[in-house]
Amino acid sequence: MAFGRLERTQQPQPMSDINVTPLVDVMLVLVVIFIITAPLLASSLRLDLPKSEAAQPGDAPRFVSIGLDKAGQLFLNDQPVSARELAEKLTATARANPDTEVQLRADQAVAYGRVVEVMGMAQKAGLSRIGFVAQPGN
Repeated sequence: MAFGRLERTQQPQPMSDINVTPLVDVMLVLVVIFIITAPLLASSLRLDLPKSEAAQPGDAPRFVSIGLDKAGQLFLNDQPVSARELAEKLTATARANPDTEVQLRADQAVAYGRVVEVMGMAQKAGLSRIGFVAQPGN
């Protein structure tokens, strides 16, 4: 009974090179995700803005953003401020450039009287260009 020769074949050698192609693919996908989501994070203040057919983004080179949340808290450029601080900062802004536009963003649950108070503060400070920010209606 002949079994033949027992030959040992060479096993494949382990690969010592690192394949970076999957790493590059994952990194490119992450870069694309960050590029798409970065503009969505521009405003960190969450408001439920009213809808309006006339609400279209304006092209104002110089503006300050005033926000009013549901509780009536004031925000200047997404930073919480008191009414006195807001009046002081608006006066300083008006001295620097009286053509600065005020973009007023108020939650739809805020009382109209509170919105008028903020408008009065801006006009008293010397800023007469006031724009109301709303979401476009469907």
